[in-house]
Amino acid sequence: MNITTIINARIINPEDGYDKLGSILIESGLISDFGPDVQAKGQIIDANGLICSPGLIDMRVNTGEPGKENRETISTAAKAAAAGGITSIVLMPETNPAIDDISLVDFINRKSENAPINIYAAGALTKSLDGSTLTEIGLMSEAGAVMFSNGALPIKSAQTMRRLLSYSSNFDCLISNRPIESSLSINTAAHESDFSLRLGLPSSPSVSERIIVERDIALAELTGGKLLIDLISASESLIAIKQAKLKYSNISCSVSINHLSLNEKDIGDYRTFAKLDPPLREESDRLDLLNGINDGTIDVIVSSHDPRPAGEKRLPYSQAASGAIGLETLLAAGLSLVADKQLNLMNFLATLTCNPASLLGLKSGRIKKSAPADLIIFDPNAPWVCKGKSLLSKSKNTPFDGRLMTGRNIKTICKGKLVFDSSN
Repeated sequence: MNITTIINARIINPEDGYDKLGSILIESGLISDFGPDVQAKGQIIDANGLICSPGLIDMRVNTGEPGKENRETISTAAKAAAAGGITSIVLMPETNPAIDDISLVDFINRKSENAPINIYAAGALTKSLDGSTLTEIGLMSEAGAVMFSNGALPIKSAQTMRRLLSYSSNFDCLISNRPIESSLSINTAAHESDFSLRLGLPSSPSVSERIIVERDIALAELTGGKLLIDLISASESLIAIKQAKLKYSNISCSVSINHLSLNEKDIGDYRTFAKLDPPLREESDRLDLLNGINDGTIDVIVSSHDPRPAGEKRLPYSQAASGAIGLETLLAAGLSLVADKQLNLMNFLATLTCNPASLLGLKSGRIKKSAPADLIIFDPNAPWVCKGKSLLSKSKNTPFDGRLMTGRNIKTICKGKLVFDSSN
């Protein structure tokens, strides 16, 4: 039996608000005991008074494997995630071929067997992500897919979305959809505002998001399906979601750490590393999204990790690909907001641990007896400068390049094993 004890830790468990100094005993990959009176035995990991929390769960990660391994492989993504304090990732189905049947789900399962962290597949909602031909959601769920998405491509047809939500409700599956009204957003590169007008960039209004948010809420009400509104970015979307949650328990939403940390002005002089999908919006939107974390309206924060080679980013702004890497900056960017008193620490950690675990039906994401020993030790006050070239991701397209960050992951433990140690 493998036994490890983490000692001298500030233990934080967002699920129940637990926050005390103590130790965590790990036996055979599971948490067997924790608290101030736990006796240390086996291998000792000294947290030196730093915070120990559940490992992070990132529900939105893109890689290039299979099909575009030059962007990112599952292996490089797993190493980057471990360094960033992420112990579980959900891979989006935007691969070549798309993860749209059980053989592709099985491919991800096999790839994850020797990975340092937990890797799960999000099955495609439609065949080849075509937006219309439904996949075998039930079979993919049985094969191990933990949620279903069409990736960055929205389901345009209300009838198709209704069928997906209704069909998936038979299997209690989580359906994720991007809120984009395509006719208002096609071939755009920025948020519609005076700022984008001055830059001369083709832009998309935030109402494009709100229209589909309200449509999908109505369809979730009609069908009873479990809906995740994926990557909201606008204040008006948040208002609609907050009202819907007063009536329905089957509606949740996510936001990327980028949209909590940055606004449209971070485009600056056409910085393509800040070209994202959805586009960065106004400061008022960013502040409202932060309030949405603090009051519990927003359920999940994601990295929205989307690696892009230099050749796809070093182009004129309108032609450059959207997307940013985020596995190694997710925790630090959030802790920087906590240090600035913009985010509540417990709420921030909940959106990355127990909340996604509950949505996905995972046993991890919490510190309790018999739970998987997926844990991180981090320093919430450590200052460091993000340097894209030093990050482990295969691509280096981070909008935080050169930015001073506060807070950093120190050690990552997954399934009871130490998989990352910053001192090594």
